[in-house]
Amino acid sequence: MLINATGHALTIATNLGSAVWTASAVNLYHLWPLSLRLTLFLCGVLVALANAVMIHRLDWIRFAGNLLFITPFSYLIQLFTQLIIYLGINNLALIFRIIIDIGGILCVALATSIYQRANIVLHPNDDFMQILRYRYFKGNATIAQMAHYIPPMLIMVVTYCLSGKIFAVNIGTLICLLFQGSFIGYFDLHTFKGLKHYDLAKLLRKG
Repeated sequence: MLINATGHALTIATNLGSAVWTASAVNLYHLWPLSLRLTLFLCGVLVALANAVMIHRLDWIRFAGNLLFITPFSYLIQLFTQLIIYLGINNLALIFRIIIDIGGILCVALATSIYQRANIVLHPNDDFMQILRYRYFKGNATIAQMAHYIPPMLIMVVTYCLSGKIFAVNIGTLICLLFQGSFIGYFDLHTFKGLKHYDLAKLLRKG
C-alpha cells in the first residue's frame, strides 16, 4: 500500500500524467467541492460495486476488503502528495520530473503486481483489473489493463465536456495507457518469483 500510494502521489505532484484511474479522480476533484481524499474514496466504492456486478454476486468479504484498502489509501495519497509538493518537486528541471513521474508509474505497477498475486486485500480498481484479467481475458495482463482503462477515460471525457479543462493527463498517462499492463506482467515474472496468484477459484467461478 505504501509503495502504491507513493507512486500515485509522485505522479500527481509532478503533474506530468497520473495513472489513468487516478487522473480521472483528479479531474472529478477539480469539478466538485469534495476533497481529493473523499473523491478517491467514493470512486473506489463505486468500482467495488461494479466488481460485484462483474463476478455476478456480492462477495461481502471481498467488498469489505476493497473498502479496508481504500480508506487509508485515499488518505495516504493526499498526505504524500502534499508532502512531495512541499518538498519542492516542481522546482526541479523538467527532465528530472519526467523521470520521477515514470518512477511513480513503475512503483504503482510493482505494488499492483505484488498484492494482486497475494490476493488478500485489493484496491477496487486493481481488483477490477484482476477480474477482467482472469475471468474474461485468460490471464493476459496487457489486454485486461487496456479494457480496465475504458471507464476512467470516459469519466475524463465527461469532466472535460463539463469544465473545458483536463488535469493530471500528460506523458505519464500515455505511458500508463500503453505499457502499465506490460509493466505488471513483467513484475509478475521478475519480482518475488515464489509469489503466485492465489485464490483465483472464487474469481473464476461462474455465478
